[in-house]
Amino acid sequence: MAGLVAYASGWRIGWAIAGVMGVEYFAASQGVLKEWERLPPALMVMMLVVVALTVWLAFSGRLDHLPVAAIVLSQAFRLPLELVMHRAYVEGIMPKQMSYSGCNFDIVTGATAIVVGAMAARGTAPRWLLLVWNLMGTLLLLTIVAIAIASTPIFEFFGAEAHQLNTWVADPPYVWLPGVLVPSALLGHLLLWRRLRG
Repeated sequence: MAGLVAYASGWRIGWAIAGVMGVEYFAASQGVLKEWERLPPALMVMMLVVVALTVWLAFSGRLDHLPVAAIVLSQAFRLPLELVMHRAYVEGIMPKQMSYSGCNFDIVTGATAIVVGAMAARGTAPRWLLLVWNLMGTLLLLTIVAIAIASTPIFEFFGAEAHQLNTWVADPPYVWLPGVLVPSALLGHLLLWRRLRG
């Protein structure tokens, strides 16, 4: 019975995520998220809403059935993601500071997730290792989020030239980076913190 409830809950979560992705794509395609002069900027409002939903989902108990190994291994998506982001920098789509050639070292989280997740699946990952790994991943995620925000036309921390500004995330399908992938990484860390606390 518990498995059936978890299955039904998973479908509802999946449809909700698909709906959010659709709204984000539509807003980006209409140019709404590029209106940086608007206060507050629409992209920032979108991010606040998505992060709030992510935190709610993490602490709602709807994903408590997930094993620790699955939570850690799910973060392995950050390895290919960082490779794609680096390619975006090489192609001139994304500013350098958001890649591992600049200030973003989140690729370490993705690579180590494979090792730590495999250990967790075998039952050989000690609690201290999970704590250290989750702390590292959380800090690296917060770091790149801060860099991304500082690189927007709102702050221009790394410079005001076009190749230094983070405006590409306001375009489809790149809007799913801050709108889906970053919240997914945050969700994994929050779930693991919650599990480790227990």
